[in-house]
Amino acid sequence: MRLRAVLFDMDGTLLDTAPDFIAICQAMRAARQLPPIDEQRVRDVISGGAKAMVQAAFDLSPQAPEFEALRLEFLERYQDGCAVHSHLYDGMAQLLADIEQARLIWGVVTNKPLRFAEPIMQQLGLAQRSAILICPDHVTRSKPDPEPLLLACSKLELDPASVLFVGDDLRDIESGRDAGTRTAAVRYGYIHPNDNPDHWGADVVVDHPSDLRRVLDQALCGC
Repeated sequence: MRLRAVLFDMDGTLLDTAPDFIAICQAMRAARQLPPIDEQRVRDVISGGAKAMVQAAFDLSPQAPEFEALRLEFLERYQDGCAVHSHLYDGMAQLLADIEQARLIWGVVTNKPLRFAEPIMQQLGLAQRSAILICPDHVTRSKPDPEPLLLACSKLELDPASVLFVGDDLRDIESGRDAGTRTAAVRYGYIHPNDNPDHWGADVVVDHPSDLRRVLDQALCGC
């Protein structure tokens, strides 16, 4: 079936949102007279969400008495600063332009709550271009469940087989596969050092957004 749409995971796939997460972790540490943390420690656990980043930033167990207050502070700070340093990955702007020029549609299916995802899309000038934004707020089960992708395909009136879903986590590939979409895993995202995208069962694995252009060309010509 001819490709008609490309859907992206947000963090670590479409956007490099790590700089904002890192800035918040550093600010929280500085407020407590703690030295800066190695930025890579935060990047390695971004896919685990606020809980994992707070654990990394403060070397605390979630069972620690002060942990929940730190997690809530992290989320409050992120609400105010979720799109200060975040940006499209290198090569992604051209890829989106190529997708649009090919008369394909693109959108975002993310596990990031709408209160964060929507402002980021708006402030980066992507909201008007994206055909759809699906967040956990819109479904009862998030990725790796196929529900978010099935909802996106339904709203776009597309057969899942005509959609390519791109992600940087195993749960993205599982969600796409179970929904019936084609899947692409990216190596450039927020991948834990002990993980390997080659083992996720994606239809294709790429190193850079520019590599996705070749994947699209092959899909469009039926190669």
